[in-house]
Amino acid sequence: MRIEQLEYIAAVTRFGSLRRAAEALHVSQPALSETVRNLERELGVDLLDRRRSGARISAAGRELLPHIMGVLDAVDSLRRASDDQHRTTRMIRLGTVNAATVPLLVPTIQAFRSNHPETQIEVTGGQQVDIHRELAEGGLDLGLVNYLQGDDKPPGLQTTELLRGRPVVCMRSDSRLAALRSVSVNDLLREPLIVMRSGYVMHRYVHRLLEGRNPAFSYSTDGAEMGKLMVAEGLGATVLPDFSVSGDPLERSGIITQRPIAGDVPAVLMVIQRPLSATTTRAARDLHAMFVRSAAEYTAHEALGGRRSGGAPDRSGGTVPIP
Repeated sequence: MRIEQLEYIAAVTRFGSLRRAAEALHVSQPALSETVRNLERELGVDLLDRRRSGARISAAGRELLPHIMGVLDAVDSLRRASDDQHRTTRMIRLGTVNAATVPLLVPTIQAFRSNHPETQIEVTGGQQVDIHRELAEGGLDLGLVNYLQGDDKPPGLQTTELLRGRPVVCMRSDSRLAALRSVSVNDLLREPLIVMRSGYVMHRYVHRLLEGRNPAFSYSTDGAEMGKLMVAEGLGATVLPDFSVSGDPLERSGIITQRPIAGDVPAVLMVIQRPLSATTTRAARDLHAMFVRSAAEYTAHEALGGRRSGGAPDRSGGTVPIP
């Protein structure tokens, strides 16, 4: 058994295909495939489930993956201790629903890159269900997703709360809604509404908020970033967590703003998740810890800053694990 065989398995698991793994490792696909097959013959198990659509970790491989990653982590520790200049550069794959990009995601990655210049980070956007599947299958190391307060959390993942906010209405600063102190459901129904596509927490919340009633006109889009751009172009208003709007460049420039929703609204949680099994690399654990610290600093800064622009209420938050 050779270390490169374990690295090849980890790469195929991460990238989801033999071709992409071979490109990332700068080896030919036939050579990578044969190396993996030799390891499977040596262990007596099929580590990969090979299909026409690509290669994924098999059920047997998933059971062995924690041990494989443990060996690779140990090798990394040895290489760092010996100051080996030829150690393998690591990559962390982070899935996100594209919320809290400005206040949390960007500054955390910037800080991480300063401390880990040789570690690459691949950020992929997706819906919560896709991120959960990739975390379970080993395709992602960490996931940033939203929940409404009271939602159940998946049992196979460790969930740590980062930010706690409230749904707000995001609109252009010259919108008639911007003249209101708070936006009622009836106000919202009279405006073109940009709604997150089915599968996002905000889609579920808006459906509950409107109670089956239809707005004057509606659009459907993926993620907060696209929603804010559509608002900035004057296509309508959208409902987002306040931490997705506060501090956004479009808000700082005065193009968009936010108003609270009238009445009682549930808390929206931004959490970070990782597999409960011991498959997370040391670099991914370091990034996880930096997200927790960044969230704590942001929450403390918001508490000191008082009420934010647009009249949105203050929020409280924490960084404690959610059972």
